[in-house]
Amino acid sequence: MTEKLVTPEFRAAFVSVIRATASPASPDNKKYSIRAVFSPGTDITALKKAAEEAVKEKWPNGAPKGLRSPFRTNDELENPVVGVEDDAMVITFSSPENRRPGLVDRNLQDIIDETEVYAGCYFRAQVRPYAYDKAGNRGVAFGLENVMKTRDGDPLGSGRMPASKAFEGFGGKSGGGGVFD
Repeated sequence: MTEKLVTPEFRAAFVSVIRATASPASPDNKKYSIRAVFSPGTDITALKKAAEEAVKEKWPNGAPKGLRSPFRTNDELENPVVGVEDDAMVITFSSPENRRPGLVDRNLQDIIDETEVYAGCYFRAQVRPYAYDKAGNRGVAFGLENVMKTRDGDPLGSGRMPASKAFEGFGGKSGGGGVFD
């Protein structure tokens, strides 16, 4: 049986770990998920080995043709992550709506404030690889068990900039002097 493992640190491109969300393609299928972006050169050998073991466990006589891989570079994605290198490895970790992942900060304190987790900050995740064969779709995915936020980062994509960054250089100064004053 494949084991659960902890990932190297990654930057999140999409984060839905406090509230389950549905994709437009499957509005009735809510999930918790995080899209992990591993910088080029990050050692993800353990993740690849675990995925291979899940395939061997599911199909002991050999993997079927057309098997979907969870490993994609940013430039291979249908919707690439803006602001991320083309050769960054992107993997989505998810869990069903009835299995909310644990979420802690680097001090192992529970995170309950949604504003603390956003696209652009950094995490580690405890994941479980599994192979699937549903309605003609065959592949390997990673179930999301637990998440640890390791540090903040600049927002990615359409993520909103923190107010402290938006107003850098304006703090402590009085307004005025404009055309309409």
